[in-house]
Amino acid sequence: MSVDIRSLASSFASYSATLSGTVGLAYAPVGGDRAVTLGEWTGGVAWSTSKVPLAIAALRAAPESAKTLVVPAITRSDNAAAERLWSLLGPPADAAEATEAVLRDGGDTVTRVQSRRVRPEYTPFGQTEWTAAQQVLFTAHLPGIEVGPDVLALMRTLHPEHRWGLARLPGTAAKGGWGPDEQGNLIRQLGVIPNESGWTAVVLGAQPSSGAFADGIVLLDRLARWVGSHLRRLPAGRYPR
Repeated sequence: MSVDIRSLASSFASYSATLSGTVGLAYAPVGGDRAVTLGEWTGGVAWSTSKVPLAIAALRAAPESAKTLVVPAITRSDNAAAERLWSLLGPPADAAEATEAVLRDGGDTVTRVQSRRVRPEYTPFGQTEWTAAQQVLFTAHLPGIEVGPDVLALMRTLHPEHRWGLARLPGTAAKGGWGPDEQGNLIRQLGVIPNESGWTAVVLGAQPSSGAFADGIVLLDRLARWVGSHLRRLPAGRYPR
């Protein structure tokens, strides 16, 4: 395995050198506890990828109220629906704690969910700092945690305008997030991808040199193509029964 990791790292380094921006990815087999990261981008603000653990937390806490809100929150990345899910979890500190508990269930033992609205125009949970390594471990455990499969099912039915990056790979469950910082737009995405021998969790991230959102989507598409062409070499795990 170590030799293959070196080979994949070399391949990704050569490929990413042709891209205009800072890019990176992480991968792990579904159910696995070892993440591998490649590239210069290693994490940052979660943006709308945080809606995945938030949706799970809300479905656990208030299933009847949450079930109609999680659909737009995941499939259309609707911020108003996500804010209502957040409110179902109580005051901000309680909401952050409940969402953080989902991360712990998913194998992320490090990430702290932001409870304060640190940037007034954006959601508090969306400003959570989430590394690629911790996010991919969480993604790898999504199929095995309570109501995780329900949210994964929604991640396979994204609105057409959100079907970029990993979502272009057949059978993939994906959720993206994006927003501006001092370097321009960060576009990131998590996904669970069918592999020949099981399923692989992948996280992508890109900050285009231009800072433009559209250019970031192009980078995510190109990163996803690299993943698709190397998928057989990535470790895979089985969905729990």
